[in-house]
Amino acid sequence: MAQRGGPAPFPDNPFQDPAAVQPRPGPELDAYNPFESSAPPYQVPSAAPPPLPAAGMPPPQAAAQPPRKASPTEPRNYGSYGTQVPGREKAARPPQGGPRRRREPQGLAFPPQASAAAATAELLKRQEELNRKAEELDRRERELQNAALGGTATRLNNWPPLPSFCPVKPCFYQDIPVEIPADFQKTVSTMYYLWMASTIALFLNFLSSLAWFCVEPSSGSGFGLSILWALLYTPCSFVCWYRPMYKAFRSDSSFNFFVFFFVFFAQNVMYVLQAIGIPNWGFSGWILSLIALRKNTAVAVMMILVSLCFTAVAVLGIIMLKRIHSLYRRTGASFQKAQEEFAAGVFSNQAVRTAAANAAAGAATNAFRAP
Repeated sequence: MAQRGGPAPFPDNPFQDPAAVQPRPGPELDAYNPFESSAPPYQVPSAAPPPLPAAGMPPPQAAAQPPRKASPTEPRNYGSYGTQVPGREKAARPPQGGPRRRREPQGLAFPPQASAAAATAELLKRQEELNRKAEELDRRERELQNAALGGTATRLNNWPPLPSFCPVKPCFYQDIPVEIPADFQKTVSTMYYLWMASTIALFLNFLSSLAWFCVEPSSGSGFGLSILWALLYTPCSFVCWYRPMYKAFRSDSSFNFFVFFFVFFAQNVMYVLQAIGIPNWGFSGWILSLIALRKNTAVAVMMILVSLCFTAVAVLGIIMLKRIHSLYRRTGASFQKAQEEFAAGVFSNQAVRTAAANAAAGAATNAFRAP
């Protein structure tokens, strides 16, 4: 208990006591340094290489060093690969920027033998194709050289393409890629297809006329004329207008152009008559198709198909006539040039010259014998 009249043992504010505010210095506090470490300082190894062991002696083993303790201020390595528990290591991942190996799909790999065989077969196929093209180019080059040297007589006729056992041999030589200039090859090929289409239309006309004759026995004259047109127009159209057109584009002949225009114009008129289909004329055109529609539907449908073929051939013939005429005018040909070519061709013909010589000799002999 506090004594009366004496000083109080505790002040009113204990935080104002100088003993509590100012600690007393001591040797323990002055000597303590929290930044010091009890571990020995790290020694940097020397850069000098160790001495080589003598021959026949085993290499010295590195002395076991005690593990270094981490200082209080050194951060510890949590989760590094060296501190993982054995048996739980994870596979190292490739770097983000490095190349990644592509995984091949299972079941799509081919054996090397099959791949090599397929590649060899492909190379052999290409080699055969190249050899075939080379032979074709050599053949065309030889033909062009023969044509330039005047060796057309050595060419073998190849049209019509008849089998070898047939007694009738080809009559003409035709090779559009070789003989026709590149600018006119498409036109000549189109005219050849037009001739083939007209031939097929005449054959179908013969079949439809036969069907109509079976339905209508009084149409025998039309059936007979359909046979005549099929046998007559097929060779005559080829010789009279296709071959002159072929020769005209091959040698730029004005005379052959004039022959073609005259004959092919008449041919187009016949195409129009075939499409019209006048009864008893041998053409299954539109008029005869409408008449057959009243008696037999199947025969009428056949005739309508033939009429469509005749109409298409007629339209294409008129278009090609105008196109070839425009090409002819751009070549600079004229009627005077055609006359000159005709005269030169007539006088250069050996048979014509022989006949003219014989006629002149006979006239001279008769003149001397006359009294």
